[in-house]
Amino acid sequence: MRRLKLLKAEQMKEIDQRASQEYLIPSIVLMENAGLQALDTIMDILDELSGKRVVILAGRGNNGGDGLVIARHLINAGAQVDVFLLGEAQDLTPDAAINYHILKKMNGNINPLLGKNDLDHLLAKLLLADIIVDAIYGIGFKGSLNPFETQVAKLVNLSQAQVLAIDIPSGVEADSGSVHGEAIRADYTVTFAAPKLGMIMEPGRDYIGILSVVDISIPQVLLADEKYNIHLLTASMLKGYFKPRRRETHKGSYGHVLVMGGSMGMSGAPLMSSWAAMRSGAGLVTAAVPECILAKIDAAIPELMSRGLPYTDKGAIATAALPIITELLRSATVACIGPGMSSYDEGRSVVAAVLKKAELPLLVDADGLNALNGNTGIFKERSYPTVITPHPGEMARLLGLSVPEIQSNRLEISRQSAAEWGVTVVLKGNQTVVASPSGQLYVNPVGNPGMATAGSGDVLSGIITGLMAQGMNADQAAWVGVYLHGRAGDEAVLQTGERALIATDIINALPLVLRQEEN
Repeated sequence: MRRLKLLKAEQMKEIDQRASQEYLIPSIVLMENAGLQALDTIMDILDELSGKRVVILAGRGNNGGDGLVIARHLINAGAQVDVFLLGEAQDLTPDAAINYHILKKMNGNINPLLGKNDLDHLLAKLLLADIIVDAIYGIGFKGSLNPFETQVAKLVNLSQAQVLAIDIPSGVEADSGSVHGEAIRADYTVTFAAPKLGMIMEPGRDYIGILSVVDISIPQVLLADEKYNIHLLTASMLKGYFKPRRRETHKGSYGHVLVMGGSMGMSGAPLMSSWAAMRSGAGLVTAAVPECILAKIDAAIPELMSRGLPYTDKGAIATAALPIITELLRSATVACIGPGMSSYDEGRSVVAAVLKKAELPLLVDADGLNALNGNTGIFKERSYPTVITPHPGEMARLLGLSVPEIQSNRLEISRQSAAEWGVTVVLKGNQTVVASPSGQLYVNPVGNPGMATAGSGDVLSGIITGLMAQGMNADQAAWVGVYLHGRAGDEAVLQTGERALIATDIINALPLVLRQEEN
């Protein structure tokens, strides 16, 4: 199973250089392969190339060189090609210059695009184009398009033709997805060797269109280097994780999940976590909740075991429950604390005691994290695997930062926190990030806005603990669980739409998603 890495611009540049220097693949061969792969994408879009009108916008760098390769092959296929060169020919990079001169010898139609006087000619061609190829800037672009390039991008965006971006749309930063001002909005993007980080981050992902990742003969051993440690979660990564169960098994073979949480008015949270753990395949699940809400838990799911706990005058778990919790922990395979606990003074003592006493894998979520009051040092005292699943607000409280500060640097904050605390961090949100203590990062591309609903995080906690109960380690359970959660949300939204989606719809979609993985 090959994992799809997410690369930064400098990492891709390094891989290109190593391919040439260590594996003796000339850079112009990589450019030729890039052009040919892009040509295949154009053929898929247009079906037939002969007679099609194509406008190629080429910059001065290697991205422009890719565009010149594409132009040559399109001409050979009978297309009517107009190349517009944003810059002087003498400023082209060496490989791009070679392809420029080849195209000139073929009498290719290369038009200068240097100033406002050239825009009318460009507009006339754009209005007739079947497809526009954006090869102005590649992944090395940073900052904003200059005023003239901005005008060009606006004309492209106003066109009715389909737009194919080469490597990344011009105006989008490859590392961050940032767009400062105008950028070309592509219907399709063909990128080389691996997706780039900014392609799955906002707002960049909105400019990408349909993304194709193509092989240009970069040796896979280079991409497999462990120092490139940001992974894009894909369905293929789950292959082998859901093998058919052996016949000679029993409920104890698939682990026992203990969910601790709930309070007066919030019985649903531990219930959904427990239900999701069961639907994820755990053999046994016990919900330990305040005695005052036990009847609601018992009435909800007949397969769920339960235990009532002493409670405070506000209906939350009291410190007097700790002896019972200690007893329950002894019979569990994995535990979860936090869903629906509410925030209260005694809760800090309860959570701290569980973190210290739980000699088993533990997931801490929601009010379990809030109860720490920023005391992240307690994680370092544990010698058993720990998963934390904060949303941005909870992560901000743990670190003493603002939510915008968390959101502006989700990957690095997750990575640093996981390494420092020795835990697996699941930073929830659009493109949930999973960070392992070893430094590996996983970014989830699936899911939808409908999942921004009460209880969705409780469901995720249940899925992850259910997977850990069945034998996955903390890192595996976290990223597999995040992906399954997103997939289930995407299945559910097909029935409900985004506005009507609720957390239990995600649970109800889990069996279908798991059956697809088993098959």
